[in-house]
Amino acid sequence: MNKLFMSLRDAANRERFLADETAYCREFGLTAEQEKAVLDRDWQAMIDLGGSIFYVYKLAMMDGRSMQYLGGVFTGMGEDDFLAAMRAGGRRDG
Repeated sequence: MNKLFMSLRDAANRERFLADETAYCREFGLTAEQEKAVLDRDWQAMIDLGGSIFYVYKLAMMDGRSMQYLGGVFTGMGEDDFLAAMRAGGRRDG
């Protein structure tokens, strides 16, 4: 799965991925569970199934998602709350 994410650095690969995400996943031999996580954009499942946050982020960027968005997903906060917590030194208010 991480090899797939790293391949997205290349513009031609991004185009191929967007044209047929399922076929692209299968080129990389993802398990059915990994493929479902990628296609569903289940960010937590991607991490749980062995994805590195640094590589998963390459896919998130293609979807216009920020690292703060992912931080919110992984901490159970929304993007704005996560960003506010980081600005507060990594602490949640309250």
